[in-house]
Amino acid sequence: MAEHELDFVNENDMSMLTDLYELTMCASYFDHRRKEPATFDLFIRRMPPNRAYFVFAGLEQALMFLEKIKFTKEHINYLRKHGFKENFLDYLVKFKFTGEVWAVPEGTIVFPNEPLMRVTAPIIEAQIAESFLLNTVNVQTTIASKASRVVNVAKGKSIVEFGLRRTHGTDAGMKAARCSYIAGCTGTSNVLAGIKYGIPVFGTMAHSFILFFSREIESFRAFAKSFPKTSTFLIDTFDDIKGAKKAAVVAKELEKKGFRLNSVRLDSGDLVEISKKVRTLLDEKGLSYVKIFASGDLDEYRVEELLQKGARIDAFGVGTRMSTSADRPYVDVIYKLSEKMDKNGRFVPAMKLSEGKITFPGRKQVFRAVDGSGKFVKDIVGLHNEKVEGEPLLVRVMEKGEIVYELPTLEKIRETALENLSKLPDEYKRLENAPSYPVEHSPRLKKMVSELTRDLRKVERLD
Repeated sequence: MAEHELDFVNENDMSMLTDLYELTMCASYFDHRRKEPATFDLFIRRMPPNRAYFVFAGLEQALMFLEKIKFTKEHINYLRKHGFKENFLDYLVKFKFTGEVWAVPEGTIVFPNEPLMRVTAPIIEAQIAESFLLNTVNVQTTIASKASRVVNVAKGKSIVEFGLRRTHGTDAGMKAARCSYIAGCTGTSNVLAGIKYGIPVFGTMAHSFILFFSREIESFRAFAKSFPKTSTFLIDTFDDIKGAKKAAVVAKELEKKGFRLNSVRLDSGDLVEISKKVRTLLDEKGLSYVKIFASGDLDEYRVEELLQKGARIDAFGVGTRMSTSADRPYVDVIYKLSEKMDKNGRFVPAMKLSEGKITFPGRKQVFRAVDGSGKFVKDIVGLHNEKVEGEPLLVRVMEKGEIVYELPTLEKIRETALENLSKLPDEYKRLENAPSYPVEHSPRLKKMVSELTRDLRKVERLD
């Protein structure tokens, strides 16, 4: 392994992006010849404060991982140094995921304690998958859910993701761009995300660019000369109103050359009052087409406040607080055993009874009920072969270790997210004091929980 390298994880190393206990458990399963299939549910246990829904994201990367996972010679040598037995290492050399996966499509609005992915595979294969699946679903669902809140309060005004420099590493920076776009953002400042994902990229200029020139207006003219069709001028380096006046001068110069200034950017101060003054100034100069773009420590609460107070802002650059989901930078995503195969080759339900962490047994499906206008009414978690009111959300995405689901384009995932958000009643989109969306359990699932709880308590007493 190279001693010095960038921190991008090589695709071939993804199998080792795991917690050690996943591999130690698998080694013990192997040692005791426990290779029978089991089913795990991936779900989010609880809703963070001031949230009422999640936007599920990360499925594409999860499936690609499962299909391509392998262990290299380097990995085997490393594990050998940590005491793993040769027969288990020989097994890993030939490892391939062979299981079945059902999942909710990316972009779907989901709620706590609903299975988002259901993995059925030989126990070792299902166990090895855990850490990566939790990692990628956690970061992407967290950011997509946060970004959707910002987009919603903007009421159709453009939101550009600006968070690369503050995200928690390079991979998080890429995922923040991807997931904010899924949630409805117009684009990102992240150029690599533009290359890899095809997301529209946007950029303006920094205060350092202004300061590098001897006069503010010279910096505007220089930038306009380089980018006459797409210029945005940062006008608050010294004085926002004086900056706006200089921007108007250069905008008129651009007009004479057949071009139009795209926008001016505000990054500090009282954005409500400044934006009103700048809008008036630009309109008086015949520059009503020039947009006002705002940035600077924004999130959904700040964007909502600005618009409620009448700020004349056309678009927002939202960075740190959205791209790190600053008020809640994670979700309680869980991966738990829900059934296992017994000695007779039959799947039997499994559940955890830990206080405050009870899980639901069996192979399950999520059914979504809607009203006459297509708005979401409630979800019902039932058994996979149960007839329940509503549309089933989980679809088969992998079979025998191969992806059998046509992976949608990023644009299609974005359409799914925006369509789902349009069907979610407005009360669940409130930033504060939103009600809990009703998630019910079917009669057969309730019966299974009751009977299994009784049986497990009986065994516990015998022990």
